Amino acid sequence: MKFIDESRIEIFAGNGGNGVASFRREKYIEKGGPDGGDGGRGGSVYALADRNINTLVDFRFARVHRAKNGEGGRGSDCYGKGSDDVVLRMPVGTVITDINSGEVIADLTHDGEKALLAQGGKGGLGNIHFKSSTNRAPRQCTPGEEGETRELQLELKVLADVGLLGMPNAGKSTFIRAVSAARPKVADYPFTTLHPNLGVVRVSHEKSFVIADIPGLIEGAAEGAGLGHQFLRHLARTRLLLHLVDIAPMYEGIDPVAEARAILNELKKYDPLLYEKPRWLVLNKLDLLENRDEKIADFLKQFTDFDRHFAISAINGEGCKELTYAIMEHLLQMTAQEQQAAAEGAQETDASTI
Repeated sequence: MKFIDESRIEIFAGNGGNGVASFRREKYIEKGGPDGGDGGRGGSVYALADRNINTLVDFRFARVHRAKNGEGGRGSDCYGKGSDDVVLRMPVGTVITDINSGEVIADLTHDGEKALLAQGGKGGLGNIHFKSSTNRAPRQCTPGEEGETRELQLELKVLADVGLLGMPNAGKSTFIRAVSAARPKVADYPFTTLHPNLGVVRVSHEKSFVIADIPGLIEGAAEGAGLGHQFLRHLARTRLLLHLVDIAPMYEGIDPVAEARAILNELKKYDPLLYEKPRWLVLNKLDLLENRDEKIADFLKQFTDFDRHFAISAINGEGCKELTYAIMEHLLQMTAQEQQAAAEGAQETDASTI
């Protein structure tokens, strides 16, 4: 199935049904009085996060979604029937933005999370609501309200703890195959990865994390070279970036240091906040080096923009276990710090309310 991570749709909530002005007409009953019922409620449009859906492909071709209008009221105190709501199931991680206002309507980060996208119109009032001691034969009734209409941008940002960053053929797909059960395509040519892949790395029975592999960047991605920046959004929710570098390039004349710097420049152009995320350097393809220590030391002298560094060979698993253990420890520390900060914030809030 083709991976679709963005789409535009139009949604139309249902209009409310009109109220009616009616009077009771029965034999032998004079002046029966008003009996016009209310109109029914128009259907609303909701979004529902569903973990069983992985892409937005359902919205690439079905771009218009309408809820039905409410039924009009009738005589004999009959109210119009309200319409059913329309529920649009979307993958977890979908950000929904109003195109006209730029407002983020919903960010679906949890399975089962539900968000109102367009409110259905209320039904109009029948004339039974307007009777009084001085107005015994009211002819007033109100029309139903119009339902909301919106043009929306859907953008999927995958939920992962760790994101892989690097040039094409840096070995990102090989690495995710080595540490998880994911099986992305691997080949000896660039751009074998054309859409994001997710893998669950299980360190022990109780501890695991999710890692995301995105298509490789090249210099000039900001101007649309290669696959451009279109998949970098999937790193926005990650807590740690692994910058994979091919320390033993296949072709002569390729400078791994220059390529690593080019990746960081493209990252900074795309989003400075993404650039500021914790980032570890991972030197890959050690199996192709003879004088490893010398090569690694020379690289680290020229390239210093990283928090920690590791050297691995994803093809045979060398160094991968140590790296995954370090990642798990780092994520647990981050979680503990976040929980402590949240607890301190709650205490400050409670103290301020006393």
